[in-house]
Amino acid sequence: MSAHCQLTGSRPGFGNKISHSHRRTPRRFDPNVQRKRYWLPGEGRYVRLTLSARAVRTIDAIGIEAAVARIRARGVKV
Repeated sequence: MSAHCQLTGSRPGFGNKISHSHRRTPRRFDPNVQRKRYWLPGEGRYVRLTLSARAVRTIDAIGIEAAVARIRARGVKV
């Protein structure tokens, strides 16, 4: 599963791990991405979305119809 959110567009960040001796090695900061299935009443079907934990809370606030409209406005196929 690729580590990006379909609603917010959050992707991995990159930085360095810093040890106790202060040596630096590259690392990735992945978003908390989950696969969720929602019922889309307007289309009479389920949609499976890859969402960050923050996007799941956003869908709880604005509703699935508005969220899918935002995802489609970003040009992502649902």
